[in-house]
Amino acid sequence: MLFALFVFPLAHNIYVDGKLVNVSVTGVYEIVNGQNKQIQAFLPLTITTVIAALIPLALIFLFKNRKQQITLSYVAILALIGYSFWMAQTVKGVVGPITLEYRNMGIGLFLTSLSIILIIFAVKAIQRDEKLVKSADRLR
Repeated sequence: MLFALFVFPLAHNIYVDGKLVNVSVTGVYEIVNGQNKQIQAFLPLTITTVIAALIPLALIFLFKNRKQQITLSYVAILALIGYSFWMAQTVKGVVGPITLEYRNMGIGLFLTSLSIILIIFAVKAIQRDEKLVKSADRLR
């Protein structure tokens, strides 16, 4: 889900210093003749985005150890909250004193919130599985 941050902008069609720009996790892109031209790169944010996207993917493969999977899911939620804050501060740093309107917010700003919600649903499902396995063990 978080790999979609490379496709969708965090903020789009914003005038910064008289230039029409889009803000993505990879950087700031100026719109020149309908083409995006990168004017600023966000390398640390890009690397962190890849890591943040791989964590939930890695959690899927921990299905044999549900307690560890639940613990790491909570860690992933905390990491995504911090990542969301960092991403918002990055956009705020680019935009400056301009107030972002709803029409300028990109889908990318909401993807981390959606990922957190989906991880919470996954934790609930893992806990139900753990409860089912424990009840089956009692029957034996």
